[in-house]
Amino acid sequence: MQGAPRRRVSRQIRVGNVPVGGDAPVVVQSMTNTDTRHVAATVAQIQRLVQAGCEIVRVAVPNAEAVEALGRIKKAVTVPIIADIHFDHRLALGALRAGADGLRINPGNIGDSAKVRRVAQEARDRGVPLRIGVNSGSVERDLLAKHGGPTAEAMVESALRHMDFLAACGMADFKVSLKSSDVLTTVEAYRRLAACSDVPLHVGVTEAGPAVLGAVKSALGIGLLLADGIGDTIRVSVTADPEEELPIAYAILRSLGLRHRGVDVISCPTCGRTEWKLMDVVQEVERRLRHVATPLKVAVMGCAVNGPGEAREADVGIAGGRGHGILFKKGQLVEKVPEEKVLERLLEEVQAMTGETLQGP
Repeated sequence: MQGAPRRRVSRQIRVGNVPVGGDAPVVVQSMTNTDTRHVAATVAQIQRLVQAGCEIVRVAVPNAEAVEALGRIKKAVTVPIIADIHFDHRLALGALRAGADGLRINPGNIGDSAKVRRVAQEARDRGVPLRIGVNSGSVERDLLAKHGGPTAEAMVESALRHMDFLAACGMADFKVSLKSSDVLTTVEAYRRLAACSDVPLHVGVTEAGPAVLGAVKSALGIGLLLADGIGDTIRVSVTADPEEELPIAYAILRSLGLRHRGVDVISCPTCGRTEWKLMDVVQEVERRLRHVATPLKVAVMGCAVNGPGEAREADVGIAGGRGHGILFKKGQLVEKVPEEKVLERLLEEVQAMTGETLQGP
């Protein structure tokens, strides 16, 4: 089996207690979609995200009430919190004082350079890193005119401009994102910046779309970059509950050998030999095992004839049909089970192997 891609060497920063860049593992992020002013709802969603494997959480801070709520949220969670700031530098300053572990800003929409400098220096003095978030939709007008639109070159020049400014403010602890809803533009922009800087990079495809399309575009864009060794933190973007992002993110990392968290469900695409409710069983297995952190390969196959052989790399698996099923490990038959009990028998085996509590029925 081919090894994981060799990582690009970037300088390391810390977001709270999480190292980013350098020799640290690729970090998985997400973002809440609750109203930040609703502290209980936001804390509950953050806790669900953490349970699903999220290691850094970003929250929107659009007004002064959200700044006040941020301080209470921070006291209720242990995961690092990044405040997402647009337009008003006073919100960034307030978020720093409320205890944010990081700020995501787009310097182009914060205001004049004096305001950006004040934010940068306050963050530097508090030891809080920044993320320069360059999106194709917010590239400066002069760069759009120069490059004929929000091209990869325009995005990189925008990022370099902001990076130089932060450096002039004495701020070195920052990472950069270069996101477009176009996958190839995103990939080209990251490759260009990675080639000329050691800055840590937060990788994602913005506005990727609904669940299936967003998963495909995120997997393609993030996967291409990670395969090149580019990317220190990632965020999968789908128009869905943010908890849905985490299984996709870890599946991308597992596929490249970069992280090994969670269950890898192996299942066949069904064919004319399938004689049981395979699709229903696969969906239930995926749901019940979603929050298992132990690395494990679990197979759910359509028939007992080919199932164990085709899924011989699975740690444990089942196959069924004609009223009965089989449980197998590493391709070897363990026992025969009545079809109506084969799912629960698989889940019992997974729980015994991992020692983790599974999702309820």
